[in-house]
Amino acid sequence: MTEQPILLRNAAPITGSEAKERTDILIEKGIVVQISDVQNTDAKIIDAVGLQVFAGFIDIHNHGAFGVDVNSATSEDLRRVSKFLANQGVTAWLPTFVPDADENYRKVIEAIDEVMETQTSESVAQILGVHYEGVFANEKMCGALRPKFFKTFKNGDEIESLPKLKKGVHLTTLAPEVENGVELIKELKKQNWIVSIGHTKADLETLDKAFEAGARHLTHFFNAMTGLHHRETGVVGWALTKEETTFDIIADGVHVAPRMLKFGAASKGIGNVSLISDSVAPTGLGDGSYELWGEKVSVVNGKTQNERGSIAGSVITMLDAVKQMRELGFSDSEVSRMASANPARLLGLEKTYGAIETGKRADLVALDEQGNVKLTIIGGKIQTGRTG
Repeated sequence: MTEQPILLRNAAPITGSEAKERTDILIEKGIVVQISDVQNTDAKIIDAVGLQVFAGFIDIHNHGAFGVDVNSATSEDLRRVSKFLANQGVTAWLPTFVPDADENYRKVIEAIDEVMETQTSESVAQILGVHYEGVFANEKMCGALRPKFFKTFKNGDEIESLPKLKKGVHLTTLAPEVENGVELIKELKKQNWIVSIGHTKADLETLDKAFEAGARHLTHFFNAMTGLHHRETGVVGWALTKEETTFDIIADGVHVAPRMLKFGAASKGIGNVSLISDSVAPTGLGDGSYELWGEKVSVVNGKTQNERGSIAGSVITMLDAVKQMRELGFSDSEVSRMASANPARLLGLEKTYGAIETGKRADLVALDEQGNVKLTIIGGKIQTGRTG
């Protein structure tokens, strides 16, 4: 059965470097085919008057939500998260591991494979791959990660011990100063991994070598890395002054103070910044006490804290991050780039994802004047049903 085309009538799409006012968006077979006034059509018409239409948000760093922890997720758990995220305007995401036993990785990788085989027929946030965070990290910059599961790179077979998906993106966050770290980056790049720098206190020489080896992105900027000082450049200073580097940042106002969010994004340049949630299982459940990664985590006034006193991820969604950046004065087109286009480019999927353009996937989220989600379309399918 052929899907009926969808026509968003009188929408205000955020496209490229501008926000258009009152035009139509025609979707056929899951693709945006026209962005202009549409006259005669047999499409299902949706009145989008008063709605701003953004490209669907892409979350490249997500440990779970709505009671589900990625490290122990079943295929049904992952579908539950995907449905919850779609309700928040997220149309694609990367389930993100914290360091764990290979056996646990393997179980979840099999679950992700299962979901990826069937998800295209569902109006839920699409899993694009997997993110291994901190498997090779600096113990002194571990944050909420568990050092007992950290790996070293000595024999060359440590990468092979990480289970891989049948298809999809493979992203990892590592510290380049770990033993043989630069060689590790080179080997990962040969195997088509995207390598991001994080949980690190690497010096400038090591960072430059990591850059040349292919690690040109940084994970949750400002957090779990050495900061900026006028005599000690630090990882933060290196990234801000090193051309061709990009970073992602947790825009919750907790991990990074709002003024520093604005400073970081403006200093690096909007085209080089991706928003992430870094969300964890309690996201969407409210304040309370939870079990996470083998210890108790409290959520008070939207801030997480584990028993060691560290922040343990966030409880925001990409929608919250978008609201935060809009409140800081970034334009809708700038925010859209940070929430959609830039993550898509980092993952090498910019030809298909990340923008409202003819020929690209119809992954769209319509927001009302208060910034709330009124409609999510994923691959041309209207999201139905709500969670939370």
